[in-house]
Amino acid sequence: MHVYLNGEILPLEQARVSVEDRGFLFGDGVYEVTRVLPSGLFAESEHWQRLQRGIRELKLATPEGFSKEMVRRISHELLEANGLTGRQATVYLQLTRGAAPRNHGFPPAGTPPTLYMSASPFQVPWTQRKEGVSALMLPDLRWARCDLKTVNLLPNILAKQQARDAGVFEALLVRDGVITEGASTSVFVVMDGALYTHPKNERILPGVTRDIVLSLAREQGLTVHERPAQVVELGRFQEVFLAGTTTDVQPVIAVNGGKVGEGKPGPVTLALQRALLQRMGLEAPP
Repeated sequence: MHVYLNGEILPLEQARVSVEDRGFLFGDGVYEVTRVLPSGLFAESEHWQRLQRGIRELKLATPEGFSKEMVRRISHELLEANGLTGRQATVYLQLTRGAAPRNHGFPPAGTPPTLYMSASPFQVPWTQRKEGVSALMLPDLRWARCDLKTVNLLPNILAKQQARDAGVFEALLVRDGVITEGASTSVFVVMDGALYTHPKNERILPGVTRDIVLSLAREQGLTVHERPAQVVELGRFQEVFLAGTTTDVQPVIAVNGGKVGEGKPGPVTLALQRALLQRMGLEAPP
């Protein structure tokens, strides 16, 4: 496997980051994951815009010449170097504030940032997409700026592991009695035939796939409410699904051990799943 690190594509085992890198010491950085389809980078501009917003909000420096075109070029070089051209894959990008003696304040001006990128093969778990998964609700213990895609993911990791230990796929995070999002996904709920999801604010990540799904829902004439589903409304949930860069539209058929609706993927979920796959140029196997 070959990766990109600070201007060079090299074998993974040769890549070295300083132990004083602030991403290692503080989680001081942002990241982005972009889906790669046979047709190319999917939703490239949307991922770039989210990355740029995170860079601005965290006041991160960027390498010389850093641009969408530069990231695209490196992505294609990594795909080629790893034999992934024309295949499904993901490209991971991480930018940190660089290496400097440990201090909570920002390092001196001019400290070079650290830019790391990698490409990995991806296979859609078609059976999982077709049959659905289970989830459980857990307290949302994250900080107050969940809208920034930082590498500080410890609360997400703990929630994901708790879900795994419980034998379910995802944790639905709950704050002040409402579902914000999943540990690594956006959450959608269907009630009375209408689609509900948490509005964009500091409590959720502005998901790229979330926005595409909302657009597709409106194109299909669905009633859409950007308002969070409440825990007390669980008995009204007709359908639940997750969305994300590597999750696409993933039906949820059980929450907290109880069936959602009829305990199988519902019509709204399946229609949006088909629409997203069509937008991506993919076709589910029969």
